[in-house]
Amino acid sequence: MREGKQIIHMDQDAFFVSVELKKDSSLIGKPVIIGGMSDRGVVTSCSYEARKFGVHAAMPARMAKMLCPHGVFIKGSMDAYSKASHEITDIIRERAPLFEKASIDEHYIDMTGMDRFHGCMTYAHELRQVIMKESGLPISFGLSVNKTVSKMATNECKPSGEKNVEASGVQPFLNPLSIRKIPGLGEKTFVKLSDMGIKKIHTLAQIHPDQMNMLMGKNGLSLLQRAKGIDNSPVVPYAEQKSIGTQCTFKADTIDINMINNLLTSMVMDIAFQLREKKKLAACITVTIRYSNFEDVTRQASIPYTALDNTLIQKAKELFKQVYTKRMLLRLVGVRLSSLVNGFEQIDMYSESQEQYSLVQAMDRIRKRFGEKAVTRASVLNIEL
Repeated sequence: MREGKQIIHMDQDAFFVSVELKKDSSLIGKPVIIGGMSDRGVVTSCSYEARKFGVHAAMPARMAKMLCPHGVFIKGSMDAYSKASHEITDIIRERAPLFEKASIDEHYIDMTGMDRFHGCMTYAHELRQVIMKESGLPISFGLSVNKTVSKMATNECKPSGEKNVEASGVQPFLNPLSIRKIPGLGEKTFVKLSDMGIKKIHTLAQIHPDQMNMLMGKNGLSLLQRAKGIDNSPVVPYAEQKSIGTQCTFKADTIDINMINNLLTSMVMDIAFQLREKKKLAACITVTIRYSNFEDVTRQASIPYTALDNTLIQKAKELFKQVYTKRMLLRLVGVRLSSLVNGFEQIDMYSESQEQYSLVQAMDRIRKRFGEKAVTRASVLNIEL
């Protein structure tokens, strides 16, 4: 099955840092660390110069400062990173037959069948050059037979690299790599396999499927497939990526604006929780209303990538104010989050206070244990629909 596909994985090099270097060239060559502005903060991203000191994303700020005391710490701007991400996506959209935006800084392109007309390596090289020229940001790519191998190829050639792993070279490419290099392999799984003496992909690929199933269930079988260079997951067209939304039809038509705003708060909290559960970020929010005469009106807005309640609630209320222009009873209200990508939130990149972010995390833990309605804001407790 390997021979039939041609998948390109394109990934920005230290994306957040690269955007900062573009804004301020004096930072070039310095150990730049995004996030971690307070001792209790977390590193969001860091330059390759900082990585030489052992700093990495998701590291506590206190440890990063100990490892790299001369590092340049920057709060970061999700507005700037979102804008740069959209610019790069637009460049790819104009030139790629089928692409998937996998996260804020990476894309997959399916060139299957197009290789009869275009040399895929030449095409990917030229596209990379265009992206770097037009965006002013560095990018690397891997080309191979599926998404897993192309992503691993990219990771092996970064920064500012290009790598082609042909079908016949997939297993020789994978075998010497650490199992840690397999996308989606978490720390607990890495430790478990390492304790069993399984540290290289070559060793993992030799394990019998029945043994992997006994050790780790379906996840183990999926991991074994990836160790063998097998991944049948499709490139999902960006325009078809799912949105998350909800709507409410009132029992009786209403003009109670205070109640509707409280309802919007509740609805946004519910779908933002779903967003965080899926480890997604949204870049677009839409509010829809239906008047009592069945006229539907919709407004949407682009926003910096986020999954935080306060940001989304505020924007939803702003859109409702814009869309509700007639003094007429309302029959329905709805809200939807779209332009979803994989990603995560880090406190130091947002205006949210650390206490606010900690509150969101605490509420999420309660919801996961006792159900989505187990905790909410006082303002939405007594909504009567």
